[in-house]
Amino acid sequence: MISRRNSIQWYCIVLLLSIAWFGNGEPYWDKLIVLAEQRYGNNAKQTIVDWRNLLENSDANKETEKLILANDFFNQRVRFGDDAVIWGKKDYWATPLETMGTLQGDCEDFSIAKYISLIKLGIPIEKLRLVYVKARLVSGRVQAHMVLAYYAEPNAEPLILDNLSTQIMPASRRPDLTPVFSFNSEGLWVGNSTESKSKQPETRLSRWRDVLTRMQLEGIQ
Repeated sequence: MISRRNSIQWYCIVLLLSIAWFGNGEPYWDKLIVLAEQRYGNNAKQTIVDWRNLLENSDANKETEKLILANDFFNQRVRFGDDAVIWGKKDYWATPLETMGTLQGDCEDFSIAKYISLIKLGIPIEKLRLVYVKARLVSGRVQAHMVLAYYAEPNAEPLILDNLSTQIMPASRRPDLTPVFSFNSEGLWVGNSTESKSKQPETRLSRWRDVLTRMQLEGIQ
């Protein structure tokens, strides 16, 4: 069962950070590139340069093409890893810089990096949601997982971007995923509802506020 937190202050902070980040301004590339090299080395620096090139050269593409580019960029470069191994924490949401710096991440990190990339490629926030799901693995085991969903229209069947699969597929072709709740910077949805159930984010989504704050500190605006 998902707990709820009625905190207007919490939501206002997230909204302000989201507006600052998701505005029309581009990231401070010089700062990002320098931070990448200082923290993680030359390979990380080159990855950030490649990410910048992707964002700058793909803006005119169709939205479905942008989905493929963002999905492939991170799925092909980033290796899955557990937070406890990468960060020494049970649950840590990494910024895109941290994910590209280490070239490691778990499902939340893949999803956040793709979400940020697509927003910067001009896809409206309302078309994207970070989705917590129960994923049924090949072994039959069920585990918590996060994916990114894209809605071409408000009531359309979403397309699923997932680090467990290289192919972007409609939700109906992913019976292994059972949605629990989803969110973006504008609202929160329970299950596979198409209508926002709450403008007040979950207590557990304080990690979203934290990752937005750290992105700003890294120069992403």
